[in-house]
Amino acid sequence: MMTPPVKSGPRYNHMITSDKVRVIDEEGENLGVMYTREAIEQAAEAGLDLVEVSPNADPPVCKFLDVGKFRYEAQKKANLARKTQKTQEIKEIKMRPNIDDHDYDTKMRSVNKFIGEGDKVKITLRFRGRELSHQQIGMDLLRRVQQDVAEIAKIESYPRMEGRQMLMVISPK
Repeated sequence: MMTPPVKSGPRYNHMITSDKVRVIDEEGENLGVMYTREAIEQAAEAGLDLVEVSPNADPPVCKFLDVGKFRYEAQKKANLARKTQKTQEIKEIKMRPNIDDHDYDTKMRSVNKFIGEGDKVKITLRFRGRELSHQQIGMDLLRRVQQDVAEIAKIESYPRMEGRQMLMVISPK
């Protein structure tokens, strides 16, 4: 009786479809190309499974392994990789064109912290009322931001107007 095929993970023992395979034993020794039936019998004698490690090779490469242990190790590696990866977020800092120096310094400390953590920063400059007719003040402010973060960040999207807002995105170098 054949076991039902496993949907994920490598093929092993009777699931291997190729009739000839290149075999590597449990010590890493290359036993050469042999029929799959013979290889499965040799693996069984050693108390192990014949696991397909490189199915796209010609002929496929198989190893004598404990399939449960092999799957467990692969799952542990995948979990560790998922845990250590860092997703890059976009943090937003909102300012007004006539921002005071102390407020500007506080916002810039936040920008530096976000960039240091590896996140992108979207700087939004909101214009209200008559400020809209003085867009040059907003451009000057964004240039000042650009110069202040020049050593640690690069401009990803240059300042542009979107309705009543001027936007700029900076990302870590």
